[in-house]
Amino acid sequence: MNILLWTLSLLLGAVLMSALARRINVPSPSLFALGGVAIAMLPHGPRITLQPDLALALFVAPVLVNAAFDNSLRDVRQNWIAIVSLVFIAVGVTTGAVAFVARWLVPAMPWSVAIALGAAVAPPDAAAATAVLKEVKLPRRLVSVLEDESLLNDASALLIYRLAIGAAVAHTDNAIEVTSTLAFVLVGSVAIGALLAFTYGDVVNRFSDVPSAIVMQFIGSFGAWILADKLQLSGVLVLVTFAVILSRRSSMRLPAAVRVPSYAVWDLAVFVLNALAFILVGLQLGPIMDRLDRTPHVHYVVFAIAILVTVIFARTGWILTYNLSTRLAQRVFGTHSPLPPPPPFKNSLLVSWCGMRGIVTLAAALALPDNFPYRDLIVLAAFAVVLGTLVVQGLTLRALAMMLRLEDDSPVDNEVRNGRIEIFKAALEWMDKPGNVPDDNGVADNLRREYEEVLRKLDGSLGRSEREHQAEIELRTAARSAARDKLNALRASGAIGESAFQQLEAELDLLELGGEVRSRW
Repeated sequence: MNILLWTLSLLLGAVLMSALARRINVPSPSLFALGGVAIAMLPHGPRITLQPDLALALFVAPVLVNAAFDNSLRDVRQNWIAIVSLVFIAVGVTTGAVAFVARWLVPAMPWSVAIALGAAVAPPDAAAATAVLKEVKLPRRLVSVLEDESLLNDASALLIYRLAIGAAVAHTDNAIEVTSTLAFVLVGSVAIGALLAFTYGDVVNRFSDVPSAIVMQFIGSFGAWILADKLQLSGVLVLVTFAVILSRRSSMRLPAAVRVPSYAVWDLAVFVLNALAFILVGLQLGPIMDRLDRTPHVHYVVFAIAILVTVIFARTGWILTYNLSTRLAQRVFGTHSPLPPPPPFKNSLLVSWCGMRGIVTLAAALALPDNFPYRDLIVLAAFAVVLGTLVVQGLTLRALAMMLRLEDDSPVDNEVRNGRIEIFKAALEWMDKPGNVPDDNGVADNLRREYEEVLRKLDGSLGRSEREHQAEIELRTAARSAARDKLNALRASGAIGESAFQQLEAELDLLELGGEVRSRW
């Protein structure tokens, strides 16, 4: 009962902190983490220790699938050089810088241990990036780069982490063994992800019952992660491959009755898991400090702060170096530059500040064996990096974006408008083909006139004023309200039963949603 009480309390706290975050315009993950720290400092606060394998599977897998499912391959192709530089080079630079600083502060620390620490704190977390980017209005291309980075940098960092752990435990630095292991993990992960997408996707599409289909979606996501773990592959690569391929195959087959509620359920699940994950990050302060009671706290704190500063400056240094390199290449080679056009300096500055760490970093540190050298020091440093980046960078991100005066250059609105025009033209062209619609079909004539009116609105040739447009919206709203009042009266009088009421209410809901869509035309 205590676990249930604390879970409900944490969820209530998450809802309240999320509302507060919207009110004061700060990213909610930062408040979640601070709330967890506040609870951990209470005299009788809960001592909840994260199990690393469970934390990664429970909190990272669904978020990765949700983000990868919405991933745009077109944006990846356009920004692939910038994404590769962040996924591999930025992670490598951060890992190396942290390892160097750790060795400088603790000369007795082996290089393999220092690299393991660097790899654990190197990747910005997918959950943190996704949660923060949804709440901060940024230019579309910048958001695309950050979202694509968050999908893959965990994979690159965790591969380095795994190899470093193996070297530290086995005391081996065999380059051939390391290279062969890395190649097996990369190829095997992509292959398993693709195989699952083509096989399991067909299984899910056979379920027309909404609850069953959604449950199978979650089973597939968690099952893919567990399978990757059993095969000692990269769960991140398996899930990203699985979700990207599945989204291209299943979206054409899933009926709207399954797809729409699926999106709603996944949004809810991601919100709950993100909230609990970041609150639990803060709650780890209690178990960590309990374990460090007999250690020199000042030395540990200085080490942790040094690692936090190194993580922030290493990412910033590489991104600004990349910006200067593209500018230099353009100046030297002109239009024949091998690198893409340099992004605005203020965009690069903001990308460098979007380095919030999260559950992956903390879980990686906690997953170290109990007898691993300097384990307590690494866990404390990882916690400091996660909490520090969420608070320092998360709470100042919106202010920095406003100070830089970044403009939303999203082409989505124009693409949506052009897409609407094309799909309604396609519908009209199909109706105009001989044999598709009977000539004396009055229903078809009405539908044709409706589509033609929509096209005139989209083309701007209808000539309606904004006042007329608003009047139509208000009229439709008032009519639906009258219909709902009548429906409630019918149920109250006993003219219709509950089953009939719910079916008619659902039909009115669809009309309301359709009215919201029409109001954008």
